[in-house]
Amino acid sequence: MDLVTTAGIILAVVVVCLAWFARERAVRTVGQAKEEADRLLHDARREADAYRKEAELAAKEQAHTLLQENERQSQERRDELESVERQLARRAQELTEQDREARRTEATLAERQQQLDERDGALAEERRRCDELIREQQQALQRVSGLTADEAKELVIRQIEQDARRDAANLVKRLEAEAREQAAEKARQIITQAIQRSAPEHTIETTVSVVDLPSDDLKGRIIGREGRNIRALEQATGVELIVDDTPGAIILSSFDPFRREVAKQAIERLIADGRIHPARIEEVVEKVKVEQEELALKEGEAAAFELGLFDMHPEIHRLMGKLKFRTSYGQNVLSHSKEVAYLAGIMAREVGLDAHTTIRGAFVHDIGKAIDRDLQGTHLTLGIDFLRQHGEKEAVVDAMAAHHMDIDWPSLESMLVQAADAISAARPGARRDILESYIKRLKQLESIADSFDGVSKAFALQAGREVRIMVESENVSDEEAVWLSKDIAKRVENELQYPGQIKVTVIRETRAVDYAR
Repeated sequence: MDLVTTAGIILAVVVVCLAWFARERAVRTVGQAKEEADRLLHDARREADAYRKEAELAAKEQAHTLLQENERQSQERRDELESVERQLARRAQELTEQDREARRTEATLAERQQQLDERDGALAEERRRCDELIREQQQALQRVSGLTADEAKELVIRQIEQDARRDAANLVKRLEAEAREQAAEKARQIITQAIQRSAPEHTIETTVSVVDLPSDDLKGRIIGREGRNIRALEQATGVELIVDDTPGAIILSSFDPFRREVAKQAIERLIADGRIHPARIEEVVEKVKVEQEELALKEGEAAAFELGLFDMHPEIHRLMGKLKFRTSYGQNVLSHSKEVAYLAGIMAREVGLDAHTTIRGAFVHDIGKAIDRDLQGTHLTLGIDFLRQHGEKEAVVDAMAAHHMDIDWPSLESMLVQAADAISAARPGARRDILESYIKRLKQLESIADSFDGVSKAFALQAGREVRIMVESENVSDEEAVWLSKDIAKRVENELQYPGQIKVTVIRETRAVDYAR
């Protein structure tokens, strides 16, 4: 029992001690917390004071800055107002001066108006007196001439009209003469420039072709047994084969270059293949014909493309390509057509005409020559019908229709096509003869003219298409000059060979000479 009591007492004492310690500790903790709170409060007050002082300083600085800015703006505004006031004052002074000047001007105008009114009155009086004098003079003239005023006026008008007509006729005559001179000079310049800018090369083609043979032994194989191979070649190609003593070659003769080319290609392929017999000949010839037709189409397309003609019908390309195998007086017709197109296009641009239509018409002007050997009709009519059938415009057809002057020129473009065609054909060496024979023919032409009595000088002109003869007026009369031209033309016809025609012009000039002593 005592142990329990003792334990209870001890426990109570321990509890009381613990409670006391706890209280003391709490008191210390509260005191520390209070001290900390006081310290934090003091620090917060100090920081708040510092922030407040900084804010007051910043506010004062900002207020000072705003005050200075306001003062600056106010000063600027005062300066602007002062400037405006000075301008207004100056403007008011100017207006005052202008008003005084306007009043002076108004006074001057009023004075001048008064003077003008007085002058108008004087002029009216003078006009009235002049009218009276005119009426008196008219009456006097009517009494003297026996004509009324209207009749006299009509007479004067007729006289003036006659004078004006005479002056106008003289002016028109002078202008026509000047226009002809200028037109001739301009035409020469344009044609010369076109020829210089074109200047193509010319090659003269003949009516024969030569096929080279690797050896003369092949001549026998080409002829064949009893001549069957050569007959098959001639029948299939329409070309005459000349196998003579010429070493290493055979000659193909035909007026048609297309046929000659087909025959040449076929013989060269037969020689390379080695099989030469009638059946093989017919097969190769047909194949070469097809290939040459395709080549003609490509040549026509290339020529049209070179001239800037991109929308032509394929059949037109094909026929134009076939003209590569056609000649006219030895001149390749496709090359001639391209040259004519170049020349006509240059001249059309120079004179301001439709260059595209002119080039197109010039390019196809000889297209009928590709079919005139297969159909009835001239190459001109065949070409016109063919172009119309294949969609060419009438302007193009008209441009090529008169290139041989069979009809009147339907358009200005046709005149240029005809001129370009003549220029291309008349170039030295362009047609038929080689240059040496061409020069020889010109010399012969001049020598024939010089051989006649009374001829002082003779000149071959226009590529041998004209011979111009100067005669001695003392020895040849006007009537004799006429017969002289006929005699020379007759002798040229008998002694020379030439394409087309030659114009013989005899010029007789009379000169009167005297001396002042």
